[in-house]
Amino acid sequence: MRRLGVNIDHVATLRNARGEKHPDPISAALHVVNCGADYVTIHLREDRRHINDKDAKRICNLKNVLVNLEVSMNESIISNALRIKPNYICIVPENRKEITTEGGLNLKRNFNKLKKIIFKFKKAKIRTSLFINPSVSDIKLSRLLEVDCVEIHTGKLANNVKSKQKYNKELQRIKNGTKLANSLGIEVHAGHGLDYKTTKLLSKIKEIHEYNIGHFIIGESVFYGLSKVIKNFKKLLK
Repeated sequence: MRRLGVNIDHVATLRNARGEKHPDPISAALHVVNCGADYVTIHLREDRRHINDKDAKRICNLKNVLVNLEVSMNESIISNALRIKPNYICIVPENRKEITTEGGLNLKRNFNKLKKIIFKFKKAKIRTSLFINPSVSDIKLSRLLEVDCVEIHTGKLANNVKSKQKYNKELQRIKNGTKLANSLGIEVHAGHGLDYKTTKLLSKIKEIHEYNIGHFIIGESVFYGLSKVIKNFKKLLK
């Protein structure tokens, strides 16, 4: 059964726009799970532009809500994550000036640092994933890092689909990467820029077990409601 993780960062973005308490990300976490999401994803950024420390702690303490916490390699962020102990961790690259995550981790450059971080999370019995580009070299490096899962950056594919450019080459690249990861015993997830059309394309790849979708779900829900949009994605992933 393919799993759907709903990223609720932009609920916090909307709250922060007014500097008030509504809409509440904690209520959003409970609501998306009630609507059928398998778990909640949040990104605790170094600049706290949406989810803050209090949000992260409260969401990770919710009963019957599985939480996937996205973190950078920043030492204080890692320490925070170990304290609040989410169900899952996904290590992502982070550039302070970026609007959104622009690509996968540079595994070669950060290999030793990542190895130490992954060891800490695995020692704490937290399932750990790396956010990577769908390249053969990154899959092989992920295996050497002994990570539990990888999340394939689907941004390039999503952008090509949305702009009606040729996307078969990138789709094939993702297929090859997921098959290699699966053969090496690494569970594969997908995320970034996903909408209905891109998710439908990727749903044909049986090796992808989880999908993380945020911006599109929150945006589409303005018109159709979270319950309806989440149900639509769950149908696509069956």
